[in-house]
Parts: sequence; C-alpha cells; structure tokens
Amino acid sequence: MGAEDTSGARESAGRTTRVLVGVTGSIAAYKACELVRLLVKAGHDVVPITTPGAERFVARETFEALARRESPRALYPHLLEADLLVVAPLSANTLAKLAHGLADTVLTEAALAFRGPLVLAPAMNARMWEHPATQANVALLAGRGAHLVGPATGELAEGETGAGRMAEPEEIAARIQDLLGGGGGPLAGRRVLVTAGGTREPLDAVRFVGNRSSGRMGVALAAEAAARGADVTLLAANLAVPAPPGVHTVETPTAADLAREALARGPEADVVLMAAAVADYRPADPSAAKRPKDAEPWAVTLEPTQDVLAELGLRARENGRESVLVGFAADHGERGLERAREKLAAKNGTLFVFNDVSRDDIGFDSELNEVTVVSESGEHVIGKRDKRAVAAAILDEVATLLGGGQG
Repeated sequence: MGAEDTSGARESAGRTTRVLVGVTGSIAAYKACELVRLLVKAGHDVVPITTPGAERFVARETFEALARRESPRALYPHLLEADLLVVAPLSANTLAKLAHGLADTVLTEAALAFRGPLVLAPAMNARMWEHPATQANVALLAGRGAHLVGPATGELAEGETGAGRMAEPEEIAARIQDLLGGGGGPLAGRRVLVTAGGTREPLDAVRFVGNRSSGRMGVALAAEAAARGADVTLLAANLAVPAPPGVHTVETPTAADLAREALARGPEADVVLMAAAVADYRPADPSAAKRPKDAEPWAVTLEPTQDVLAELGLRARENGRESVLVGFAADHGERGLERAREKLAAKNGTLFVFNDVSRDDIGFDSELNEVTVVSESGEHVIGKRDKRAVAAAILDEVATLLGGGQG
C-alpha cells in the first residue's frame, strides 16, 4: 500500500491505528527494527520515516519490509494522517530540531505538522544527554506534551557507561499501546494524589520558615500521571512553576494545610506521591501581626509538624488497603540514602525516592534530577535527566506495582 493512501487504516469500531515511526541517525537504529515488528504484530498500520543519518546504519528497505509498506514518497508526506508519531531512536540533533521547529527532513516536516501524541525515545552519548542544551530541549518538548521513554542507563556504544541508551523496544511499544489503547493509559481509572512544593510556616504576619523546593518534581509527576489517564489531585505548596492542566489543584501553603488535605484524600487514592518538601518543624507561637525590628534577639521555639506520610502508611496498613505510597527523601550523601532505607520500613511506604541535595547540579532549583528508588525488593538509580523523564520512570514502577505497566 503506497504512502499516498491515508484512508485504508481508518474504520469506525475496532479500527486499525496508524503509527508513524521516525528513525534517526544513531547506532540504536537497529532496535527500531524490533519496534516496528512489535507494532505490526499488535495490529497497527506502521509507516516508517527514516532520516538520511538513519539509513547509514539500517537501510530504509529493511523498515519497509518489516512494516509491510513503503516509506512516504508523496508530494506532501508531512500531511499523512496518523494516530501517533514515535521517534526511536531520537538523536541529539533531531531532538534539537524538534524542540525548535526545524523542518529540513521528511521526518522533521512530519513532526512539525503532526497534531497527535508524540513519543520520543532518546539515544545518545551520556555527556550529550546531560548537556544543558539537550536538557533544555527536552524540557521544551515535555512542556508541549511529548511523551519521553528513557533513556536508560547502561553501557553505551562508545564503551562508556551512563544515561543515554535507547529504551528497549518492548517498553516503547507498551507506552504506545497505552496511548492508543482507548482506555486512557495505564493509570486510567486510578486516583492519584500528588503533593508538590515547599510549605511555609508563619513566624508572624509577613515572615515564614520555608525551604528551597520549587515544586517541579511534584508537578512533573502530576502531569505525567494525568497523561497516563489518572484522576489526579495536586496539593500545591507555594509552587514556583505553574500547575499542569488537567489536574485538580488544591492550595496547601502550610504543613497543617497539607496534612489536613492529604489525610482527607489520601485514604481513597490508589497512589499517593508525597513529593512536597513539608516542613519538619514550625514556629510554636507565631504572631498574628508583624514583629517590629529592634535591637533585641528574637528567640523562636520550633515544634515538630505531623508526619503525614507515616500516618497515611499506618492507616493503609490498618485498613488492609493495597495502595501505592511513595515517599521522597531530599537528603545528603550516603547517610541520606541510609535514612531513606530506614524511612521505607518505619513509615510503611511502598517506595522511597532519594535525591542527594548535597549536589548543586540536580534537585532544588534545577530542571534535572537523579534519584535512587528504594523498595523492599532492592534499589536502583534513575540516572540524571529532566524531571519529567524522572517522573515517567517513577510512574513506570508505580504502574507495574498496580499491575498495569512494564516497569
């Protein structure tokens, strides 16, 4: 069937979905062959679109044979109708073109004109992936709603080790299936509660005790959960970034506000993601008016706040509810990681996500993060990447725990 025919894949009920598969110049292009095979096997009408760089690694005819159709050769291939566009592997060069709207190949033309779901599977050297320019481009694309899969951490083509491996074809195919499955994604029908930002505990009418959390990680989790079909409620504690569309946002500026809302809503949620930096202590006797400045010292007594995560874990255990409770631990170094392990057991959590705030290249005030996920079955590192990509990796694990994902 020629690329000019755009009608054969569309039927009313149980119609075949059309997937455009873009392949760019990367040694990981060979993995795209398996992705095409899996998509065809799943019943999709697959249209391969290769860049000249991709054809230096795998011939276009290989993809056409696996897809059982030709690549686009129409006068206006970028107007080809489709349900989803996936680019796998996505090189750093094409990633930059997509972020900035360049259209100098058939693939980038198609991407610029395409209005459906966009799935991206980056593949490049670790240092290229971690470069601020690449991460800024990733953030631009994620902000426009692109779905990132990977990259994975492991051995790279050059013999180095790090983040940059293209995700496995099975994982990419599963994400595509989630987006096209009609059920709204792997978290469809699930209620997800996310906390984000940093609480502020009043000292007087104008001053407060706070922290540096921007809320980016929690907002990324809320956006990713919503994109996967979940009914998301976001408890927002003084966010420095906008709340994502499609979620129900509740303002919770103080630890007491967050505790009240989380304890009211958490027991009914299937997943609770406690990403907010909730103050451990608050002023015991805040003033209702502004304290005037004078020459005297100001002694402030701090009292502990309620441990919301521990209370939610206790209630879930007592009620026998099989929800997924994810705690976040922002701490320093190896001792901080050890404390995260201790918290997992002490607070009845399902997972604990540790990020090392002693580093100045991730975490607070950064678009990037690198975390260690701790669970009873072990722990592993989600390598340095954009926070939306970290959120996707965390929610992959959550979906697996719920029985609806690849992990």
